[in-house]
Amino acid sequence: MGFILMYDITNEESFNAVQDWATQIKTYSWDNAQVIMVGNKCDMDEERVVPPEKGKHLADQLGFEYYEASAKENINVRQVFERLVDIICVKMSERVDVEAPAAPGPKTTRLTDKPAQLPQKCC
Repeated sequence: MGFILMYDITNEESFNAVQDWATQIKTYSWDNAQVIMVGNKCDMDEERVVPPEKGKHLADQLGFEYYEASAKENINVRQVFERLVDIICVKMSERVDVEAPAAPGPKTTRLTDKPAQLPQKCC
């Protein structure tokens, strides 16, 4: 339900690959998958080749939220994951709100339900 699309701010090639990765996410994932774009290694600002404005601009074009983080220095790591969970939960609640009540018919199985009994084959 969610992706963190991450590139290295010190590597132009990883930034240039973001567009392709975004296309793959949109092609091969659920329609309601949520994506946050992250420029990683913000602790290495002196080696930066991708300005924050460029990352933010691309994220805006793709319709993603944007953060900069450092996995090494633990900068914004928790915030990125918490925000992704938040937007997934919001989308899930919106989906539940617009779905009509279940009509009579086959029951939808939930993870908390007991699995349906499969018919036994006889020899």
